[in-house]
Amino acid sequence: MREFGYERVLDVSGAVAVLGADPEARFLGGGTNLVDLMKAGVERPARLVDVRELPLDRIESTPDGGLRIGATVTNSDLAAHPEVRLRYPALSQAVLAGASGQLRNMATVGGNLLQRTRCGYFTDVTKACNKRVPGSGCPAVEGEHRNAAVFGASEHCVAVHPSDMGVALAAFDAVVTYETVDGPGELALSDFYLAVGDTPHRETALPAGALITGVVLPPAPVAARSRYRKVRERASYAFAIGSAAVALDVRDGVVHDVRLAFGAVASRPWRARAAESALLGGPATGEAFAAAADAELAAASPLPQNGYKVPLLRNLVVAMLTELAESDQEAGR
Repeated sequence: MREFGYERVLDVSGAVAVLGADPEARFLGGGTNLVDLMKAGVERPARLVDVRELPLDRIESTPDGGLRIGATVTNSDLAAHPEVRLRYPALSQAVLAGASGQLRNMATVGGNLLQRTRCGYFTDVTKACNKRVPGSGCPAVEGEHRNAAVFGASEHCVAVHPSDMGVALAAFDAVVTYETVDGPGELALSDFYLAVGDTPHRETALPAGALITGVVLPPAPVAARSRYRKVRERASYAFAIGSAAVALDVRDGVVHDVRLAFGAVASRPWRARAAESALLGGPATGEAFAAAADAELAAASPLPQNGYKVPLLRNLVVAMLTELAESDQEAGR
């Protein structure tokens, strides 16, 4: 590991000033991903700027009925918060599906959004990787890609984003807020992650030196009827090979509102807008759910080893929509 400096900051303006003056510095939250990458030699910051003491550790209701979540809120606190569990249950379930209890106690919301891919070629510095070393190649395309992307990939990168939390945030139209030396800003999560294209090393639209200060969840009544489900290779601790956040509001047998987002299938949380469009205003039936899943998955481009993700996602989405529709029916909606 490269020798590095360490500095703890106590206010947001001071944090962004430090990073603005030192492009080789990195913000340190829980460190559950960054420190691992430093040990592997993937990340080599000259200085760590510890932001855990910043006053960004609260979850508050917004005047319009949404939630504002501070960037240093831990994953454990987020998952357990009563308003999150009541109004956005899929978000709580997604966070609990990720990592171990010990890691959730350390990991932060801001850090979760910026965590890097677990593609083996990215984390092995002896291998080529366009995301780690631009222009070096993507051996995953012809090599090991069982867990790689089926949506939005390119010949330059087929890695997937590992976040469970991000999938639920994508389904609920979250907005990321940040601070720079020039002032505050915000990005819709749908614009936060960049398409892979031919520049996979550029992962987000955050300005240089920006500090994530929080996430805002707009009010979404449908989110109260939501679930998150994760498929992984072992139950105890593993990243997803496919996941979905689903919210459904059925009234008199008709889909009144629906949200769908997939995880572990693209370089960013994948909002399934084609499936949503196919469902809205239509019947809440198994046939309609399957047709909607097919509409979304028609755009999938699997590689030889990861074609299993297409039927996996189809079965996952149909099952979750069916369960939520039955729940609405039992509730007399």
